[in-house]
Amino acid sequence: MQKIAVVGLGIIGSAWAKNLVADGLSVRAWNRSRKDVPYYEADLGRAVADAEMIIIVVADPPAVEAVLKEMVPHLKPGQLVAQSSTISAFWTKRFASEVEATGATFLEAPFTGSKPAAEARKTVYYLGGELSAVEKARPVLSGLSAHILHIGPIGTASSLKLAMNLNLALMAESLSESLTLTRVEGIPDEIYFEALHLNVGRSGLSDLKEPKFRARDYAPQFSLKHMNKDLRLALETAGTLDLPLAGRLKSFYNKGMGLGFGDDDFIGQIRLLAEEKKSEK
Repeated sequence: MQKIAVVGLGIIGSAWAKNLVADGLSVRAWNRSRKDVPYYEADLGRAVADAEMIIIVVADPPAVEAVLKEMVPHLKPGQLVAQSSTISAFWTKRFASEVEATGATFLEAPFTGSKPAAEARKTVYYLGGELSAVEKARPVLSGLSAHILHIGPIGTASSLKLAMNLNLALMAESLSESLTLTRVEGIPDEIYFEALHLNVGRSGLSDLKEPKFRARDYAPQFSLKHMNKDLRLALETAGTLDLPLAGRLKSFYNKGMGLGFGDDDFIGQIRLLAEEKKSEK
């Protein structure tokens, strides 16, 4: 496939589109707000009309629903729609039906990896759908990723992605609380992270976020508002399954959203711990 449409030029979509162009593919990209790139197409219908593969990477289920409403009249057999936004299995199955009714093929393609991973082509894709669709997408997605995992039928990849993000949110909160404890006790961040490097609690997440914690840099690699959305979808997917830590963390995220932290990196939640400590004094 040579003609690729990227629907959504946020942090991730922008990185993917740039890398696809670098790979020599013909790229058209659409975004709700105009982007100053040569491959930008203001009309979504024109962006997807002759694309062999369409990659959707937008914020949430309503955003996917909105773009599909405009896209569906232009879809046709032979096209492959890879839906990479983080949504739930419920919404994924609904959107798959809409796409497949046009004769186009739907591939569930959520991913893990924030801005640095997307830029460095180290995304990890979780794919749901028929094996034929996975293999059709593989040449394009391989250029954007370090690994591609075929999880199972439509819906399974979305559920796995939500589970992975739930784990990351819980790990980040644990890291934030332990770091806050040492800061209160007067232990420098340099010592905290030196000790963490020698501890089994060290993780890929702690390595990624260490420079940001130490610099108190909350510019988004993955925003709090998006993690908040993923926690909500994870709890909706769980239904009657009791996830006590997830429920409490969601309430904590609601507080961060209320304080205007939504566009910051999700580790910006650590500021709530500092504020709560101040309020006790």
